[in-house]
Amino acid sequence: MSEGKTNAMRILDKADIPYTIMNYDHEDGQIHGTAVADKIGRPPETVYKTLAAHQGSSIYIFVIPAAAELDLKKAAKAAGEKKIEMLPVKELLKWTGYIRGGCSPVGMKKLYPTFIDASAERLDSMAVSAGRVGTQMELSPQQLAAQVKALFLPLIKDMNEDAHEG
Repeated sequence: MSEGKTNAMRILDKADIPYTIMNYDHEDGQIHGTAVADKIGRPPETVYKTLAAHQGSSIYIFVIPAAAELDLKKAAKAAGEKKIEMLPVKELLKWTGYIRGGCSPVGMKKLYPTFIDASAERLDSMAVSAGRVGTQMELSPQQLAAQVKALFLPLIKDMNEDAHEG
């Protein structure tokens, strides 16, 4: 691979966690989860996005299916907070060391409390950002969770909840 290894890949290598790298063209600006799933040829339900949220100066990381929406009430409950809000995109690099579209749950500046949506628990493998826009890594959800000390919890809005809100 011409661009070399990312910090996330080096951490997985050191921990002897196997992963598969999948690169995709991002020049078209289409870096949202479902576009990425199409580009890497994986079902959208196996491609996960990494989101950062906060309560004051406490940062929390949520790894959810690419096509899903984070339920902030479920996220707050998971984090043990009354309320939680998304970290502004302009602050993502400062806190995580990653940029939008290249935010990996592995290799952030600090090991923040991390939560993976319960849907990942039943998958053999899942794809997450490898720490660079245009690069995904596929690995075992259990090994990912062990590496980042994550808990599997329900984190996403139910599809029928959206119907009631609209």
